[in-house]
Parts: sequence; structure tokens; C-alpha cells
Amino acid sequence: MKTSKLRATAFALALGGCALPPVYGGEAPDPPGAGSKQADLGAVTGLAVGAAAAGPIGAVVGTAAGALLGDHYHRQAQSRAALAADLERSETRRAELARNVAQLDGSLSEARAHGAELAAQLSHTDQLGLDVSFRTDDDSVAAPAMSPLLKLGALAASLPQAQVSVAGYADPRGSDAYNDELSLRRAMNVAAVLTSAGVARERIVIEAHGRSAAGDADGDLDAYAFERRVTVRLQLPGSPQVAERD
Repeated sequence: MKTSKLRATAFALALGGCALPPVYGGEAPDPPGAGSKQADLGAVTGLAVGAAAAGPIGAVVGTAAGALLGDHYHRQAQSRAALAADLERSETRRAELARNVAQLDGSLSEARAHGAELAAQLSHTDQLGLDVSFRTDDDSVAAPAMSPLLKLGALAASLPQAQVSVAGYADPRGSDAYNDELSLRRAMNVAAVLTSAGVARERIVIEAHGRSAAGDADGDLDAYAFERRVTVRLQLPGSPQVAERD
């Protein structure tokens, strides 16, 4: 009789353990802290089959065995879900990295194209520059002139072999001493903008010409407007201006 009960119990264990996976093995894992559905179902299945096959003893053993087997499959399901989540995160990071590389390649191509364009421009001239206009009796750099000055300053900063010449001028009205001082302030303010763009101060040559270069247009206000200026010249080595100054 004992042998028959043991065999029946073993049969119950087999039924309780094997009946679970095909039905519940594919369910999503429970959230952390929740009870295991597979363990609960395994316990119930083991209880029913064990009780039917081996009476009370089989019910107790079947319940325990079913719960253990159910919890085992529950942990396997959780591991598979965690592995799938890690794989998805890895694919997301790989796609993001690929986008970053593509953007970097695009920026590098643009930088190379800009460098080639700049080299082509410099090959046709040994001097670049601009003129900055000023209002009457004023030494402040106007807002419209700031952007061109900053761009020229950035170009000069990228060409350490180039020299920057900043020369201030004034119209013929007023005394020589006053116009000399006014033209110097204008040139200093323009040089300050170039310095803020990255040009080293020692690379900037500042000159103040006052009204010495003004024309003879006595009373011509339009002509005076052209006299109130600061000229900025970016000179490359070997240019006639640099050779003459040296």
C-alpha cells in the first residue's frame, strides 16, 4: 500500500509540474513585489492532482512541488523579460550613436567645405578688411557693424600668421588735437570688438590719423560721413603693406 501511495505521489508531482508551462509559460512576468501567478497556479494544480492521485499526503506534497515549479518558471519569465528590455535599450543607444555619428560627419563636411572656400578666397588676395562708419562726434561702434567685425575677427583669429591693422579717422571739423584723440578712441573701440572675437591684442596695430586724411569738401555733410570711419585690414605675410611697414 505504501509503495502504491509513493508511486501515486510521484505521478502527481509529474502531472503538477508538467501541466503548468504550456498554459502559463508565455505570460508576462509579475511586477516586482507581486505574488507569482505561476507559483500560485502550480500550487493549486499540485494540490488537485496530488489529492486525486494520493489522498491527503499527495495533496500536501503536490502543493509544495507545484509551487516550487511554478516559481521556477516565474523566475525564468522574469529573466527573459529583463533580457529583452536590455536588448531594446541597447538598440536604442546604438541608433542614437549612429545619428550622432551622421551629424558629426555632416558638420565635418561643412567645416571642410568652408575651409576650402576660405582658401580659395585668400588665394586671390593678400588683404581682407572692412570700414566702420561713425556718427558725428561719436566713438561708439554701431550695432549694424558688430556682426561684420566679429566675423572678420573670427577669421583673423583662425589665421595666426596674419596681421590686423586698425586705423581711425575723423572729418575736418574741429581742432587737430581733438580729432586725433577722437580717431584714436574710435580705433580702440573697434580693436576691442576684434579682441572679443578671439584676436590677440598684440596682433592688432592701432593707428589714429585724425583729420589728416580728410578731403577739401568744406561744408559737405555727405562727404564728412565718409571721413568718420575706422578701416580694418587683415594683412597676410608677403603683402606690400606688411613689407612696407616692416
